[in-house]
Amino acid sequence: MSSDKRADVAVVGAGIVGLAFAWEAARRGHSVVLFDRTPGPQGASVRNFGMVWPIGQLPGPAYDRALRSRARWLELKERAGLWVSECGSLHVAHDDDEDALLREFAELARPGGIRCEYLPRADALGRFPAINPAGFRGALHSPTELAVNPPDTLARLPRFLAEAHGVQLRLGEAVTSVDAPQVRTAAGDVWRADRVFVCSGADFETLFPETFAASGIRRCKLQMMKTRPQPNGWRAGTHIAGGLTLCHYKAFELCSTLPALKARIAATMPEYVKYGIHVMAAQNDRGEVVIGDSHEYDADISVFDKTEIDELILKEIRTMIDVPDWTIGARWHGIYAKHPEKHFVTHEPHPGCVIAVAPGGLGMTMSFALAEDWWNANT
Repeated sequence: MSSDKRADVAVVGAGIVGLAFAWEAARRGHSVVLFDRTPGPQGASVRNFGMVWPIGQLPGPAYDRALRSRARWLELKERAGLWVSECGSLHVAHDDDEDALLREFAELARPGGIRCEYLPRADALGRFPAINPAGFRGALHSPTELAVNPPDTLARLPRFLAEAHGVQLRLGEAVTSVDAPQVRTAAGDVWRADRVFVCSGADFETLFPETFAASGIRRCKLQMMKTRPQPNGWRAGTHIAGGLTLCHYKAFELCSTLPALKARIAATMPEYVKYGIHVMAAQNDRGEVVIGDSHEYDADISVFDKTEIDELILKEIRTMIDVPDWTIGARWHGIYAKHPEKHFVTHEPHPGCVIAVAPGGLGMTMSFALAEDWWNANT
């Protein structure tokens, strides 16, 4: 073993969770080595909308974490030159029960410190002409949401960590075993680190199968797509979400009107419920409109995508917004780790080794604050 295979902290996995833990360690003055089995980003962290989404979080600690992560993204915009858009978000209502919920949420959210406002039909259409006006009732606007471009962001962040903080990058080098303080790789190297963070999503099963089996973590598959770049510089101006999304995020569980909305959707849109579809749209710096998504779990996951899911998503998004060019430029799916109750999972299989996974689809929104909180609680 060569003498240079040493770091204070080793991080396994260069998705958004691993990058967050590596950055937090480096910010605190630790030497860091970052491993990933692929030379470039390929996992769940690049297969999402690129939404930083405070509005979906419950008032209190969860919303606070989202805002703290938001602040870190804006720091990266300045320090790393990342494209980060302060676009905000818009939940649009095209049914009376959706409109009632948005009005109720706006009243309940403000005392809890959530920044948002209800926009009547005319006000919303005046500010956001991308809204499909047919049947449109009103909207909930929040200014706190951000947009990033996941593939570009996840490719550039490791380089920023290396250049700004001296993080050693071992990308394209698979870790085959972790027995802290030792980390062994497929290249035959042995590293020693005071702390090892395993942030490889559901793939941590390959390193710690018994821990994974006892964790309760499920694999979740989503299907997504994006349009070609929109012509003539057209911009939606904001993230867009609809009534199905109101049934998905915990923040809206505050509303007494939610059960009636869920009941109506279950009765009239059973195919959307079957595939866990909630429809959202984000626009990246290239002008492409990213559209999704669905949720299939464990044994229901197939390597083959379902055309029906894509068609259902496109049908619903067209009722929500008007896009100049609906031509689909790419389709894909992602698989991420999700716990049925916890929004983040940590395990310590042995001293000095921490498994940190399963932000449950909120990796972009929560990871920086989750890493900060871990370090604050354990140092």
